[in-house]
Amino acid sequence: MTTSIARHGTLFALAAYLMWGVAPIYFKQLAGISAPEVLIHRVVWSFLLLLVVILLAGRWNKVQQLFRQPKYLALLTLSSVLIAGNWGLFIWAVSHDMMLEASLGYYINPLFNVVVGMLFLGERLRPLQWGAVALAAVGVLIPLLQLGTLPWVALTLASSFCLYGLIRKQIPVDALTGLLLETALLLPLALVYWANLDSASSDLSANTTYLNTLLISAGVVTTLPLLCFAAAAKRMPLSTLGFFQYIGPSCMFLLAIGLYGEVLQLERLITFGFIWAGLALFTYDSLRKKPDTLG
Repeated sequence: MTTSIARHGTLFALAAYLMWGVAPIYFKQLAGISAPEVLIHRVVWSFLLLLVVILLAGRWNKVQQLFRQPKYLALLTLSSVLIAGNWGLFIWAVSHDMMLEASLGYYINPLFNVVVGMLFLGERLRPLQWGAVALAAVGVLIPLLQLGTLPWVALTLASSFCLYGLIRKQIPVDALTGLLLETALLLPLALVYWANLDSASSDLSANTTYLNTLLISAGVVTTLPLLCFAAAAKRMPLSTLGFFQYIGPSCMFLLAIGLYGEVLQLERLITFGFIWAGLALFTYDSLRKKPDTLG
């Protein structure tokens, strides 16, 4: 891999994860609109934008091939439900001042991935990976022991996205084509919901230009980071790309505390501390085992 290609891959990866990390700023602008309504705009406008991208890229034949594969369509239906639930919960969390817990979910996700790999893909965890998972488990159990509650938003975001990734691994399709089909499967439900929606913002003709621009931009907010991620994945090893995934939740964490004034209570700080320690151990183990994939 040439230095130029690797550099471009790094720039695309940074762009993707930074956009995912600052996406809450966009969703905060729509805080007055219900999460389901924002979700339907995310589905509708993402579908249209992805359709244009797929057609311009000459990939429509890949879409047609999948339509002739009932097994993969069934899996994509399941993955579409998971990603819609993940999107909807994330939007809800941002609008209800729970960005810290949302960021915790995306910090936990890599550790969920290794556990799912062990349970469903026959992968074996190395000793340091077991240690990382154990630290994360202690961190999650702390609020249960202290307050009698679990960080359900974080756990649901992490588990839904993890299961989504597991299902997508079983489907031989690139990210863009897969997401187009997922949004296509969700589109009828979204349109029916929109048609029966009785809210002040459901009629685009009655909205301000600014609000309509925000709503339609849901497609860009969803698709543009994915395009950058896909470009990065072509230019660098996935093992290297994985180290960029902490940028997103770190941005959310900083935004929650620095810009939106969410309070980091002691028990939540301890939870984050255990999760960060687990991720540090997990990252060290990955670097130790695969030093040749970096750079």
